[in-house]
Amino acid sequence: QAYKVEPVPGRPGEYFAYVAYDLILFEEGSIANMTASLIGNVFSFKPLKAARLEDIRIPVAYVKTFKGPPTGLVVERERLDKFGRPLLGATTKPKLGLSGRNYGRVVYEGLKGGLDFMKDDENINSQPFMHWRDRFLYVMDAVNKASAATGEVKGSYLNVTAGTMEEMYRRADFAKELGSVIVMVDLVIGYTAIQSMAEWCRANDMLMHMHRAGHGTYTRQKNHGVSFRVIAKWLRLAGCDHLHTGTAVGKLEG
Repeated sequence: QAYKVEPVPGRPGEYFAYVAYDLILFEEGSIANMTASLIGNVFSFKPLKAARLEDIRIPVAYVKTFKGPPTGLVVERERLDKFGRPLLGATTKPKLGLSGRNYGRVVYEGLKGGLDFMKDDENINSQPFMHWRDRFLYVMDAVNKASAATGEVKGSYLNVTAGTMEEMYRRADFAKELGSVIVMVDLVIGYTAIQSMAEWCRANDMLMHMHRAGHGTYTRQKNHGVSFRVIAKWLRLAGCDHLHTGTAVGKLEG
């Protein structure tokens, strides 16, 4: 039911439409079902030249059907033993083409130089120049050596994104076996896969970081698509402990 329509200030021909859905239309604890209902065929209606989902307000009763993040930022601070200040991290750049050994060397230098954590980028998965298992081994070796050299707890977000859930679980299991307390996934794996990885993280006492890879296909056009505010809410419900949002200044839109 559209219960209110009002013009967008300064944008002739554009309107804010406030739409309410009956709660019975949604499956409990399913981001896939919610998104299919809210942004499914609606965005393909011919009478609409463009449509953008700017925000959603979710009833508490429905929010409670989702398990949410497995751990949270407080737990990460406890595991890093860092309190009272922002956590300082970085992504290895440039990263494509490095061998596992050289990649691990960069991680070590960053952590030894003062960073709290390093992280894989979205398309660091398992390429011919650096197999995922080699990367995990060299990165965790770098984390342990940097911790020993500085006397501080260090970490690195290992990207377990893969072509199948079975392979993602395999990589996540190996990351845990090596002593990592956090894994990372990309937005492009889809909401069902994200919720599945959150379930794995909860069962294995691991944190889960989300890279926003691919969000620009929904969020960049200001009159069509889905705002990042909405995607952030979906990912929080899905179970992400924290979310990669881009830099305040730099080459990407924050």
